[in-house]
Amino acid sequence: MKLWRSPLAWTFFASVVLLLGVGGWLLTDPATSRSDALKTGGLAGGAIVALYALWLNDRRRRVEERRQDIERQRHELEAQRAEQDRERVADERFAKAVELLGHAADQVRVGALHALAGLARSRPEYTQTVLDVLCSYLRRPFTYSRADKNRDPEQERELTVRLTAQRLVTDLLPGRDDDAPAYDLDLTGARLEYFDLSGKLIGGLLLRYAALYSSTNFSGCRFKGRVYLTAAGTESGRLLGYFRCRGAVFESHAWFSGTAFAEAADFTETTFAGPTTFKDATFAQDAEFTAARATDSLELRRTRFKGQTDLRFAELPASVSLYNTLVRTEKDVQLPEAWGLEELRDGDARIVAKVG
Repeated sequence: MKLWRSPLAWTFFASVVLLLGVGGWLLTDPATSRSDALKTGGLAGGAIVALYALWLNDRRRRVEERRQDIERQRHELEAQRAEQDRERVADERFAKAVELLGHAADQVRVGALHALAGLARSRPEYTQTVLDVLCSYLRRPFTYSRADKNRDPEQERELTVRLTAQRLVTDLLPGRDDDAPAYDLDLTGARLEYFDLSGKLIGGLLLRYAALYSSTNFSGCRFKGRVYLTAAGTESGRLLGYFRCRGAVFESHAWFSGTAFAEAADFTETTFAGPTTFKDATFAQDAEFTAARATDSLELRRTRFKGQTDLRFAELPASVSLYNTLVRTEKDVQLPEAWGLEELRDGDARIVAKVG
């Protein structure tokens, strides 16, 4: 840089000129001494230097701010690049795990299921997608011989894989009282055994036409979305097909129309806050609704109770549909005070609302 272009040189030159100019001007005044004139000129020249120092400090500040801004942008770009790399790796893990679900070896399929669950735990935004994939696996056609002598080793291995998928579905769901998203489960037509969602927070649940083998446990669940068990069936697997739903909360629709409960069904202290129907449902064994609450609507049209029955709800809506709701007269039947029995032929009795 040439000397005459330097701001420092110009500052020095201006300071000297001001010093000489002010000092010389003051010396023309007889009342001003030489020392006062020199001091005043020095202050004027020093002011120029001070202004230059302020300008230089401001320039340094702006340069530092620009440097920090560039550094911040660089960090942001690096963070975005790292996040994109993580997303790419996660997508690759997801695609590979889904591909391995079709592998012939059961241990490979189990590993793929765990890989998907691990991805959902490390990347919460994948949780609903992983649950959808696990549910899709459980919806695959599956036949299982219940007789000990006819059990197929391949079916046993596939059952182990499916039980792993069910357990991982449960593990990925938040607890009933957690401040967390409520995930949806679509298990339409699935074949499930020992299905246990007890104490979990769930969005919507689709179990239409599902086969529920052994025990099914929804006790303590909180369902925020719609629940459909339309035409589902609880059947005997390795254990009897019990259906436990004690203390659960259905905040929206609870559809059990056409559901076949092959063994005891327990809805003790369960809350049905939305429209609820058991239309055309069949309870082959005991049915327990003690202290249950239905606050919206309750439909029991053509519902059949064949075992011990306790329908003493703690709360019922103003109108309940009881058309052709049947129980067996030889069984112990407990009803709300507003309901009675009308005996029919062949040991059946119809539940009716008392008049007046």
